[in-house]
Amino acid sequence: MLKVIEVLAKSDKSWEDAAQQAVADAGRTVRNVKSIYIKNMEAKVENDQITEYRINGKITFVLE
Repeated sequence: MLKVIEVLAKSDKSWEDAAQQAVADAGRTVRNVKSIYIKNMEAKVENDQITEYRINGKITFVLE
């Protein structure tokens, strides 16, 4: 059986790094993470520069 949780994550490097952090953070509390679906991407902008990348993702993992 699989379960899906929705997570928010951010990074000052990239959307990919934000996704990796979301998976790493989820892995601290759940086991058997199988995938992440990026639902939304957003960026914070200051002085015409992106300062923060944000993702809203759905992480799928196997229930034991």
